[in-house]
Amino acid sequence: MKVKKIPLRKCVITNEQHPKSELLRVVRTPEGEIVIDSTGKVRGHGAYVCKDIKVIELAQKKKTLDRALETAVPQEIYDELKKLV
Repeated sequence: MKVKKIPLRKCVITNEQHPKSELLRVVRTPEGEIVIDSTGKVRGHGAYVCKDIKVIELAQKKKTLDRALETAVPQEIYDELKKLV
């Protein structure tokens, strides 16, 4: 019997690898819009963030998501991320 492989992704803030299901994905769509991807299937350039309030606040303070997505991330996205945690 084959063991199912668990996909790992790296948090852009902590640089730690976690199973994909334990992270939140933020995507810059081809139209330039920033969205939170709960399904993992939205097209565009994505960045993964740990489900931790402190990590999200650190990302906001250091503008890590802005650099990872190569655009300014609006305040509403950070607020929505905090609600999801």
